[in-house]
Amino acid sequence: MGLIHKDIFVCLDCESTGLDPQTDRLIEVAAKKFTFEEVLQEFETLVNPECDIPQISQDIHNISKEMLEGKPKAIDILPELLKMIDGHILVGHGIGFDIALIAAEAKRCQIPNKIEKQPFLDTLRMARLYGESPINSLERLRQHFNIQAEGAHRAMNDVTVNIEVFKFLSKSYKTTEQLFKILEKPIKLKMMPLGKHKGRRFDEIPLEYLLWAERKNFDQDLLYSIRSELRNRKKGNGFEQNCSPFSSL
Repeated sequence: MGLIHKDIFVCLDCESTGLDPQTDRLIEVAAKKFTFEEVLQEFETLVNPECDIPQISQDIHNISKEMLEGKPKAIDILPELLKMIDGHILVGHGIGFDIALIAAEAKRCQIPNKIEKQPFLDTLRMARLYGESPINSLERLRQHFNIQAEGAHRAMNDVTVNIEVFKFLSKSYKTTEQLFKILEKPIKLKMMPLGKHKGRRFDEIPLEYLLWAERKNFDQDLLYSIRSELRNRKKGNGFEQNCSPFSSL
């Protein structure tokens, strides 16, 4: 790793039968190996999961069971994909899910791999760090950076948009190491990104909800933001407490 413009990355996106990477199955995968100057290699395929696809998932990606009939199975496509990925920095939006999904499929197929040990950059966390887009979904970031639309929510379309979003979000960094270093620490969010208080500032959210949310299996940034707000409330944010030299006694 060195100058960010010279490094080689692989942007990855998967579609699946559901949201649990351990039990749901891969149905489409797309990847582009790229530098900031050019795309070096592309990989895209539908995958037959050999199981039904819930309607709620079909409504998101518009991939039906009929579309997957006769398509290759995971065991047929994973060796080529894993070879393309190996040794490079992975990039994706919420990429932890994609990594876990591919790792689970590889384990099922008994294909050795190192995907879970590879360095990765999550553009969702990079967008939180950037902090200028009110909503950090890939589609809203595409609009925010005025990137051309690529059509329906499908894996390769998302990869193409994701690479351009990644380039915009990387503009402040000269080296990839700088970016990894800053992403080691949790990022304090401005607003609640999900649930019934989505879009509200943390200081507007009822205490009972924050105490409940603190015990949930949320990502590190959200838990850090919730706990920061709880610490603020515990300390008290009144003018006198903040200014008094005796407030901590």
